[in-house]
Amino acid sequence: MSKAKTRLTIGFFVCAVAFACAHTEADFTGKGASLFGAVPKAPDFVSLAKNLQPAVVNVSAMLSPDGKEGPESQRPGAGEEKFFGVPAPERAAPERSQGSGFIIGTDGIILTNAHVVEGAKRIIVRLVNKREYEANVVGKDLPTDIAVIKIAAKSKLPTLSLGDSDHLQVGEWVMAVGNPFGLDSSVSSGIVSAKGRHLGEAYDRMIQTDASLNPGSSGGPLINLNGQVVGISKAIVSQGGGNIGISFATPINLIKEILPQLQTSGKVTRGWAGLAIQEITPGLADTLGMDKPNGALVGGLVHGGPGEGGGVK
Repeated sequence: MSKAKTRLTIGFFVCAVAFACAHTEADFTGKGASLFGAVPKAPDFVSLAKNLQPAVVNVSAMLSPDGKEGPESQRPGAGEEKFFGVPAPERAAPERSQGSGFIIGTDGIILTNAHVVEGAKRIIVRLVNKREYEANVVGKDLPTDIAVIKIAAKSKLPTLSLGDSDHLQVGEWVMAVGNPFGLDSSVSSGIVSAKGRHLGEAYDRMIQTDASLNPGSSGGPLINLNGQVVGISKAIVSQGGGNIGISFATPINLIKEILPQLQTSGKVTRGWAGLAIQEITPGLADTLGMDKPNGALVGGLVHGGPGEGGGVK
């Protein structure tokens, strides 16, 4: 081979290696296309926090010292974060509980958890600008742990818009805003870890997330990257009272179903079928000859109830 051809071959090889390296670097540095398509844009939590924090409030409930104002105040830890999987940490019954909430109406309508305000003699709401207002309970629903409270502000307040929790996907980025341990307007982020989690309560289909929640976060909003509320922070799984990366939020679509009743009548009226419903597990699906778990099993009937009268067996 002549020297000219040798130089040409080496030059072509060097160019090919350089081209391959450039594309490989782009794939791993995020400057080009990834193995799964276009590299997604990094979430802008800075803008989200700046725009949404003013609509998140601190909710402080003054409880009866004798613990006789309501069922929540009769146990240690009343008004604080709910715990699942292990007993709540032992502590003296508080005279004040701390939680979070967020404004959904410019006239001062606020959403929070029912257990934050249950048994309260007086409710104080503190805005991000440190102004404080006394709040009244408009309505509450203990089965879903949701309460609507209202403050009388002299000017229009910033609000958060309610999104669609049914469109949430596992792995999607979310941001939580609240007041953990009384630290106002704290922001944490994470992803949706799972959907439809059942924690043993009647209307459970919780959103599981690894966004950090702690006592005092309860009632705060869980927000998607579009700045919409997709859930209300409710509970954590914890060994000692602090966050270990397993948190739960009530889906906002469940809340939107009952919100009109809470605002107009102060309570939720539900239909009653007189049925005992059981979830279809994979094992039960195999026993019943089903291809996959789907629907629900009627495990029992209340004698003389609407279900029995309607022919359900």
